[in-house]
Amino acid sequence: MKLSTRGKYGLYAMHYLATHEGDGPQSLQSIASTGVPKQYLEQLLGGLRRSGLVSSVRGVQGGYQIAKPPGEITILAVMDALEGPLELSECTTEAGLCSKSCQCPVRTVWQRLTDSINRELAGVTLSDMLEKPQECEAEPNER
Repeated sequence: MKLSTRGKYGLYAMHYLATHEGDGPQSLQSIASTGVPKQYLEQLLGGLRRSGLVSSVRGVQGGYQIAKPPGEITILAVMDALEGPLELSECTTEAGLCSKSCQCPVRTVWQRLTDSINRELAGVTLSDMLEKPQECEAEPNER
């Protein structure tokens, strides 16, 4: 199970914008320095803007900035804006309920895991990402 590049790249962009909070609007080019292709970045920022997480400013000095303080933006909000609600199995959604749903032991497992992941994502903010330096215990693979 992996998140799509939408979630991964969108989180890179949001981290960049949180890092530059208070510096004014950031150009698409500067945000793309995170490694996100510019054309894809425009799509992602559009979705984040529609979700109220990012605001845009037009003009020569325009660009994008986060719309709320980093401490108020959870990773769950970012993922929901980019990927939609996280559900590990269709059977945990109302649309995926079947006649065995109430007695299904597998559905219970998927629901517990989905709830746990969503709780974890809701418990981490962009501010948390800024405060905790990246730690790497493993050495890169040498080939």
